[in-house]
Order: sequence, then C-alpha cells, then structure tokens
Amino acid sequence: MKLEKIHEMWAEDCVINPQDVVGASVSTPLLHAKYLQLFSNAKSRMVMLEMKQKKLLKKKWLYYNGKMSKEEIDAEGWDYDPFKGLKILKGDMEYYYEADEDIQRSEAEIKYQKEIIDTLKEIVDTLKWRHQTIGNIIKWRQFEAGN
Repeated sequence: MKLEKIHEMWAEDCVINPQDVVGASVSTPLLHAKYLQLFSNAKSRMVMLEMKQKKLLKKKWLYYNGKMSKEEIDAEGWDYDPFKGLKILKGDMEYYYEADEDIQRSEAEIKYQKEIIDTLKEIVDTLKWRHQTIGNIIKWRQFEAGN
C-alpha cells in the first residue's frame, strides 16, 4: 500500500464528530483493527524486502569481485565489466556498492517501507488513546452545559 493512500484513509478515519461521540467510541476498535492489520502487513513486507536485499547484496558482491559466470551476468542483465576497465582497490569497493543503482533502489524501497511502518505505528498509537480525546469532548460538553 502506498503512503499517500494511508494518509488519505487516516485523514478520513481520524475525524471525530463531536455530535456523535458514541459512534466515534464504537468505531475505535474497528479502526484499530484496520490499521493494526495494515501495520502487521507492512512489517511482513519489510522482512521480505530485507531478505531480498541480502540476496541482491550477495549477488553484487560476487559480481564486483569477479566471481560470477558469464551466464549469471547475462541472466541479471549486467555489464561484463563493472569498473569500465579501471583497476579498483579493495578500499574503493564501497563507493561502487553505494553508487550501484540496484542497491540504491533496494535501499529506497526499504526506507519507504520504514516510513509506512512508522506512520502506521503512529496511527495505531493514536487510536490507543482515542478514548481520551472522546472523553475530553464529553467533559467539554459538560463544562459548557454548566456541570
């Protein structure tokens, strides 16, 4: 699920109608279940992305260290000479890993997924305390009524 979609859903779901605090109170467990499920799914997806990245990093290590066969390189669609004829020192290999587009794409996916997880965690935490907000609305109404 896209982060933008989560933001749209939450913008709609977070609204508490002060005229219907009972409805808001009743809907809280349903909202909690909805976002908890999204949160759990997002965490599972993160595990899959991290495992996928570990496999990619292993392949890239083999590739950059000249330990892949021509057939394996062809299967990946990579260039036969990752260094374009340059002699590279072991200490400089990190620059190639960090600049590798496949690794960068994988890192970006993981960071995006982490942002989704953080957002969903914040929503679930907010829902845990929604009863306080509803209680405050009720107390304010009582105050306005003179009680």
